[in-house]
This record gives sequence, structure tokens and C-alpha cells, in this order.
Amino acid sequence: MSSMYSRSKDYTRSRISQSDSPPSSPSPTTKTLRHERLARLDSGGSSLTSTDSDRASTRASAYTRRDNRLPSVGNKTEEETQKDFKKLYESAFNENEKLKSNLREAQLELADIKTKLERVVKKHDNSSSQVGLLEAEKREKRVLERRMSEMEDDLKVLTDLKSDNQRLKDENGALIRVISKLSK
Repeated sequence: MSSMYSRSKDYTRSRISQSDSPPSSPSPTTKTLRHERLARLDSGGSSLTSTDSDRASTRASAYTRRDNRLPSVGNKTEEETQKDFKKLYESAFNENEKLKSNLREAQLELADIKTKLERVVKKHDNSSSQVGLLEAEKREKRVLERRMSEMEDDLKVLTDLKSDNQRLKDENGALIRVISKLSK
């Protein structure tokens, strides 16, 4: 009875450990427990009855078939995962190529816009420099007009001074004559 109890206890432990690990990669403890059970079944065949040994051999063959199936299931999942990774890689690659082409188009558009902006800035600079030149010419013209009006005013004053000077000369000559008559 104790051997039956230990067998069911081991069976329960192996079931728990099998459910914890994925079927494609059994843990080392699961493999050792399975091998211990098979060894016990093979060695315990003498104390068991023929039906028990038949059951044991059936279990052993079932375990063997299951062990043989597991690597093929693991290979299928590996192939499937490789296909999944390949699909993911291809989709990421395609998306990357699309983004690269979008980036190239955006860079070309940016270069085009920059050249257009430079042309506009040059035109604006030329027009603003022309406007600046026009403004400078206008200022210079105003300054010249002011100087001209000042010179005209000075010319008027100068003619007035010349006439005053001529009058004073005439008065001076008259005074000199009066003084010379008085002194004789």
C-alpha cells in the first residue's frame, strides 16, 4: 500500500510540474520523475500481477509515444514561431521602407520649400534694399532742398547786405566830402 501511495504521490507531483511547464519544453525535474516512474514500472513488474504489468507496459509505451510526439510538437511550434518572426520581420521591414520613402519625399519637399523661401527672401531683400535706396534718395533730396532754401535765404540776405554796403559806401563818400570841405 505504501508503494501505491508513493506512486500516486509521485504521479501528482509530476502532474503539477508538467502543468507548470509548457509542453514543448519539459523541465529537467519532469524528465527525471518520468524516467523514475518508468524504471519503477519496469523493475516492479515481478511483484505486480500480469494485468498490472500490462498496464505498466501500456503506460510506458504511452509515455514513450508522448515523448516522441513532444519533440515534433516542439519543432512545429519552433517552425511556427520562426514563421511568425519572419512575418513580423517582413511587416516591420515593409513599414520601415514605407517610412524611409516618406522621409525621402519629405526631405525633397523641404529642400524645395527652402529654395523657394530663399528666392522670396532675396526678392524681399532686393525690394527692401530698393525701398531703402528710394528712402535714402528721398531723404537726400529733402536735405538738398533744405540746403537750397537756406542758400536762397542766404542769397537774399547777401543781396540785402550788398545794398546796405553800397548805401554805407555812398554815405561814407558823402561824409568824406563834407569833412574835406570843412577842413579847407
